[in-house]
Amino acid sequence: MNLPLPKDAALAGFHPAVSAWFSSTFPTVTAAQARAWPLIRQRRSTLIAAPTGSGKTLTAFLAVLDDLVHRGLETPDGLPDETLVVYISPLKALSNDIRINLQNPLAGITDQLRQMDLPALEITTAVRTGDTPQKDRAAMRKSAPHILVTTPESLYVLLGSESGRKMLGTTRTVIVDEIHAIAAGKRGSHLALSLERLQALCAEPLTRVGLSATQKPIDAVARFLVGHDRPCEIIDIGHARPRDLGIEVPPVPLSAVMANDVWELVYDRLATLAREHRTTLIFVNTRRLAERLSRHLSERLGKQAVAAHHGSLAKEFRLDAEQRLKRGELQVLIATASLELGIDIGEVDLVCQIASPRSIAGFLQRVGRSGHQVGGTPKGRLFATTRDDLIECAALLDCVRRGELDTLHIPEAPLDVLAQQIIAEVSCQEWAEDDLLALLRRAEPYARLDEKHFQALLGMLAEGYNGRQGIRSAYLHRDAVSRTLRGRRGARLTAVTSGGTIPDNADYSVLLEPQGLNIGSVNEDFAVESIAGDVFQLGNASYRILRVEAGKVRVEDAQGQPPTIPFWLGEAPGRSDELSAAVARLHAQLDQLLSASPGNLQPALDWLTDTLGLNLASAEQLVDYLARARLAFGALPSRDTLLMERFFDESGGTQLIIHSPFGSRINRAWGLALRKRFCRTFNFELQAAASEDAIVLSLSTSHSFELDEVWRYLHSNSAEHILIQAVLDAPLFGVRWRWNAGVALALPRFTGGRKVAPQLQRMKSEDLIASVFPDQIACLENLAGEREIPQHPLVEQTLDDCLHEAMDSEGWLELLRRMERGEVRLIARDLPAPSPLAAEILSARPYTFLDDAPLEERRTQAVLNRRWSDPQSADDLGALDADAINAVREEAWPTPNSADEMHEALMSLACISDREVAANPQWRDWLSALAETGRACRLPIDPEHSVWLARERLTCLQALYPQAQSALPALPGFDQAWTADDALIEVIRARLGAFGPLPLAAIAEPLALTPAAVHQALAHLEREGYVLRGQFTPGSTVAEWCERHLLARIHRYTVKRLRREIEPVALQDFMRFLFDWQHVSPSTRGQGNAVLPAIVAQFEGYPAAASAWDSDLLPARLKDYSPSWLDDLCRSGKLVWTRLSARQNISGTALRNTPIVLLPRSQVGLWSALAEQTPVSELSPKTRKVFDALNQHGALFFDELIHEAHLLRTELEIALQELVGAGLVNADSFAGLRALITPASKRQQRSSRRGRGAFVGGMDDAGRWALLRRGPVVENRQTASPETLEHIAMTLLRRYGVVFWRLLEREADWLPSWRELLRTFHRLEARGEIRGGRFVSGLAGEQFALPEAIPLLREVRRRPHDGSLIAVCGVDPLNLAGTLLPGAKVPALASNRLVYRDGLPVAAEVAGKPQFWVELDSAAMIEIRNRLTRH
Repeated sequence: MNLPLPKDAALAGFHPAVSAWFSSTFPTVTAAQARAWPLIRQRRSTLIAAPTGSGKTLTAFLAVLDDLVHRGLETPDGLPDETLVVYISPLKALSNDIRINLQNPLAGITDQLRQMDLPALEITTAVRTGDTPQKDRAAMRKSAPHILVTTPESLYVLLGSESGRKMLGTTRTVIVDEIHAIAAGKRGSHLALSLERLQALCAEPLTRVGLSATQKPIDAVARFLVGHDRPCEIIDIGHARPRDLGIEVPPVPLSAVMANDVWELVYDRLATLAREHRTTLIFVNTRRLAERLSRHLSERLGKQAVAAHHGSLAKEFRLDAEQRLKRGELQVLIATASLELGIDIGEVDLVCQIASPRSIAGFLQRVGRSGHQVGGTPKGRLFATTRDDLIECAALLDCVRRGELDTLHIPEAPLDVLAQQIIAEVSCQEWAEDDLLALLRRAEPYARLDEKHFQALLGMLAEGYNGRQGIRSAYLHRDAVSRTLRGRRGARLTAVTSGGTIPDNADYSVLLEPQGLNIGSVNEDFAVESIAGDVFQLGNASYRILRVEAGKVRVEDAQGQPPTIPFWLGEAPGRSDELSAAVARLHAQLDQLLSASPGNLQPALDWLTDTLGLNLASAEQLVDYLARARLAFGALPSRDTLLMERFFDESGGTQLIIHSPFGSRINRAWGLALRKRFCRTFNFELQAAASEDAIVLSLSTSHSFELDEVWRYLHSNSAEHILIQAVLDAPLFGVRWRWNAGVALALPRFTGGRKVAPQLQRMKSEDLIASVFPDQIACLENLAGEREIPQHPLVEQTLDDCLHEAMDSEGWLELLRRMERGEVRLIARDLPAPSPLAAEILSARPYTFLDDAPLEERRTQAVLNRRWSDPQSADDLGALDADAINAVREEAWPTPNSADEMHEALMSLACISDREVAANPQWRDWLSALAETGRACRLPIDPEHSVWLARERLTCLQALYPQAQSALPALPGFDQAWTADDALIEVIRARLGAFGPLPLAAIAEPLALTPAAVHQALAHLEREGYVLRGQFTPGSTVAEWCERHLLARIHRYTVKRLRREIEPVALQDFMRFLFDWQHVSPSTRGQGNAVLPAIVAQFEGYPAAASAWDSDLLPARLKDYSPSWLDDLCRSGKLVWTRLSARQNISGTALRNTPIVLLPRSQVGLWSALAEQTPVSELSPKTRKVFDALNQHGALFFDELIHEAHLLRTELEIALQELVGAGLVNADSFAGLRALITPASKRQQRSSRRGRGAFVGGMDDAGRWALLRRGPVVENRQTASPETLEHIAMTLLRRYGVVFWRLLEREADWLPSWRELLRTFHRLEARGEIRGGRFVSGLAGEQFALPEAIPLLREVRRRPHDGSLIAVCGVDPLNLAGTLLPGAKVPALASNRLVYRDGLPVAAEVAGKPQFWVELDSAAMIEIRNRLTRH
């Protein structure tokens, strides 16, 4: 571990001024510093690998500064003006930071020197990056800084200029920071070559110091740092340190895409966390999300407290955000990967990561930004956004727990980078070929570069390309006699201006017309390859392209239309191999736990919470999701198990999905090759998409195949060849070719000092490929066979990048080999609907749907997919609908109305058996008529069977039944000869078109054929894709065969029927429905005390202010309500009034505002167990006396209580108020509560019952007071019993008719969470007691309804709007303004009022002030005003 060590030992040998400054600034020396300083001071190259926050930067700098101090004091003139140290950092933004990190030690050491009376030393530093202004660059040329801070690209530029080479020639030490961030890509290869060129300039060997987060394999990073065959010391402190990590999920279940309402909950949670910590850093994976988050969090925390930080922002903004965070002025900084590296941003308390960052290293780096000081504990929270994301997050935590790391893959000799560096080096000085090759081979990535490739490159650079404009891009003069190389004119300028390896991806901004709003950006390939009128998806809306201009795409809102072009986003970084392995491992572990105890999810939950340390909320969602998926397949995809499924989408097309958790690099390769293989086999193009966990192939309606065959479509011997041919067709190849040609300077990015426009760059790129690889852009019809790939360094490099960087063809071929050896279990299923795993992939990527349903339908679809049942039951609810099968059977069977139509039926069915004729009364007459005219005839097959057929079919059936003789000859034109096999296939084909799903026996029997022969014909038809087999009819156990289009129609009817029942209504209509359901609308209000029990039953468990029951809630629902009715209900023992949850504030609110619930006596125990009870110890002493009296004597009348408690009448009333407020006591009658909340002067005596208005009796009407019998409080609030949950679920449904999570905001906070209730709703739905679906549109999440509510809901939609007004009180459950409905919230207080017009909130009275939200004519406004004031 990074333990502190004694300072003296570590600082020995340092100059006293340096050690004095260090000791006064830092309390201890870290392990990294103690071990590295002696090595660096001996000028040995060293790689320091340590976690963020262990003082790496200072480790490197202090030893170097000490060396400069020693050298400076040795000579009286101080240090000469020459560069001695080059510090290379991968980010421009980092260089600001380093400068600051250097200033402090320099100032401190200078100060110490002054105190020691030693000469002051001038150690200069300078920053040189792409952002450095011209005047600073000029100053640097005049006097070289001692320490130069730069980026890899700027180092390359300096190495290409005379002044730069002169300045760098004196370098002694090179420090490379955050080396892990560059080593794994071409940028690293580029830097390795630059370092070797720097070494060639310097007389003595460079001391190289590398700083890195811990990497695997660490020795590869060390070799990369120092070059080939040079020694390097490695100091690896290890990366394990205590961390506080967890996963956050929203309180509602995750689905396949996160809905906006759920995002709102995430923003709320982030804001809460931000308030609890001093500074919070939020990492997101896209710039768009960074912007969106900063907008929403600014609304919650204030503009000043929130800032965003990403690559599209200008440098000043970024620096400002970093500085404000350091000074503690920012509460929240939202960043993309730009902040992942070691920018020192001061102390951060918490890091939140939205969605999985796709790699272990990235996550550790990001979390390491908190607790960044030495010895701090990093704290990180992962926010899962979808169910698949949750699995990935759980796997990520598992990796961290096990201490695993991503493997660093250093590219092997990229030729495009090499070409650029050769041009740059040779244009500066003349080189002999062999010496140059030796120089290049000293860089680790190029250590194994062979002569052949080197010569091919030199040839390419000397000869250039012969394009439309003649020879171009030739940069070298090659002297073949002396074998030396010199630069051509202009080569140096091109090399310096167009260098580097960061590809130019010109993004086009997307502008929404007519407002001209910038709504995002798209990749240039996407912009250029699309045309006006195309619809595409951006974020969660679809847009239609109006026109594409230079750098801009103008669009209009497409109103939710489906995209017409797949949104090919280029490549997001794929998930790292180690993380993919961890996802597969997690699947395998859960698969094992779930198979060990079918139907019991507890062992899996325990493992996730105890071993992985997940919280219960995340664990439950994860297990629910995977348990459901397991029901569909009987297994989960893992390293040794792959799943494939095929199902119909609504258009009758088939979707084929392979679930393989190997990450997108392998899946992309497999998907592309499979697509190519399908194209070749079936001769048509199809859409394919690959994600981290699956491959989706969208097949058309016309072909079918044995599912198991697909696993064997690709063989490891020929697969790579197919993949290469497929890659040549993919957009990937063109983009990579352009990038590589740009890097190799075949397409300079700047010409004549100006940047080449992306459109021109694309045209030039095509010219270039035409001259090098003509087949690639040739007309496909002219290509015979496959494309021949030319021997050319750039083509080779581009293919290599596609196969090994964008994809992982090695890993994929290894997987195919394992499949061939039988080491992987392969499971294929034909499913009636997408499995839960597939639902995730399909809905997360809107464009993989091939139908044109709007978003509402998508959600309906998600709800339908829920028919995959509750994970705890093991039945399959996903079968086809029996009614749909019967309906399709009836439609398919011919119903002729005349002799001509009878002939038509004979033609389409090929032949009809006697029994079928007998079943249809009129057929025999028509057939006889046709037989008389010679258009039909009867063919006897054997004594029991004969068939009717049309004359046109005679030769075909005679070939099938050679024994049958017909008196009639064949018709001319219909007399071609048939073979028996062809005839059989033709007859079966014709017959199947008129039946639904049939078992084999039912097909063979009417035709008097043997099942074996028919089976062969069916297998032939299945290969053609004409029929499909499976168990289609619910309850059937034998395999059935069905004609493909009929089956697609059955699927469509099944889905349609379910959909028809759940056409969603608008929120406004839902409110009108609620007024009817809760008896508030004039036509549904009750009358007479017989209706009261039904109305009170709807309010069970609803807390409302004590005074509001009599004054508002019940009178609003009963025309002639009298408070005595409520008393009667309570006295008869049917109803109990009480307060449930009282922990918040006993004495704080007046009793009249205390929330009281009305409960059936039998359910008091159940409800009271949900809420926490007030401990008796918190009561006041007098109240305690009353409590004790009731405890001792049981129920007592008021005057008995006075006697027992020895209190005055008013004291006793106050004590009872406190006990009622604490939820400990109630009275037999509601009158007792009424008396407590009414001042004594307003109460009436028994005798004076006259006049109108509510009768408020005295205490004498209260009946007896008693302690409330509460149920046993459930200790562990996590788990209310299933019975309790079911009762609550049904109560909510009785109250609202339709329930979804947004409604629960109006309910008490002691109710179980929506997640717990959701399971109960699923169970009730599976039992058929309630219905799930989409009943109200425009809301996220699942909805459930009572069957009797659905017709009412439909009816409300049909009713016209009539301007009817409804007024409700603020505590009414129907006060839904601001929660469910748009608009301002009306606080839930009895004194507030709210008026609805046609179901929309139009006015409210809040705190005595009226508010109007609509402008209507004066009569309507007067009416609304009256409703508001009329209490």
